[in-house]
Amino acid sequence: MQRKLLPTLTLMTLAAIPLAACDATPTAQQAGASPAATATASAQPAPTASATAVAVSAAGRAEKVDNDLYEFEYSYPGKAAAIPDLKSLLDKKLATARAELEAGSKADQVEAKKSDYPYRQHSSSAEWKVVTDLPNWLSLSAEGYEYSGGAHGQTFYQSLLWDRRQNMARDPSDLFYSKAALGSVIRDAFCDALDKDRAKRRGQPVNRNSGDEFDKCIDPSENTIILGSTNGKTFDRIGILVGPYAAGSYAEGTYEITLPVTARVMGSVKPVYQADFSVRK
Repeated sequence: MQRKLLPTLTLMTLAAIPLAACDATPTAQQAGASPAATATASAQPAPTASATAVAVSAAGRAEKVDNDLYEFEYSYPGKAAAIPDLKSLLDKKLATARAELEAGSKADQVEAKKSDYPYRQHSSSAEWKVVTDLPNWLSLSAEGYEYSGGAHGQTFYQSLLWDRRQNMARDPSDLFYSKAALGSVIRDAFCDALDKDRAKRRGQPVNRNSGDEFDKCIDPSENTIILGSTNGKTFDRIGILVGPYAAGSYAEGTYEITLPVTARVMGSVKPVYQADFSVRK
């Protein structure tokens, strides 16, 4: 199944963007730690009560860890697991994400004890899904969610393309002359589609000249780009995944805008990748 590139309402975890009340207990987030904090954390005892579940099969990999310090979830699909080098890459990402979460959680727990305030369990989750599977490419995107003890967590997106010919990962923007080149040719269509979605959620038209930061359009190329297909042979649509605060308030959640590949978009594609794209009919 290919992932549908359709406008999304509030979601998240790199999983849905659940909008929890500011004082509610979040279910997921990742916290980074400075070298000093990491050193401090390493001296602390490991969490006591802990449950770890790992599943690796043709269906992919799913790992979940839940203890007093943090909750961690990470998964990727079978089509990614079937490619050894891609599986290795995603396993490394998993290990790094968990290590950073653990280090940050330990450091914050120490600080909470010093400052005499309650420590809130931290969390991080990421779920990779297939956007589209083409003869020469596997397009993936991830939705994630991180929480490190504050008022609420944060949603994030990631994407990657696996180049089957070169057996390597690429950023979707690598297939274009530059991010700026892509952004310039899709900006008008993106802004119009974004305003349509924002108006629907807000219940009123968006005035880009209002002076309100959340009424302005944003650069689509500065957000997460994913490449999709309707024909199973070539990329003919582009998805732009917009996280919280980028185009609206936290309460508005995230936005997912889907645009067709046009002749103008084709003009921004590097010659070596032209055959991997087609204009959406």
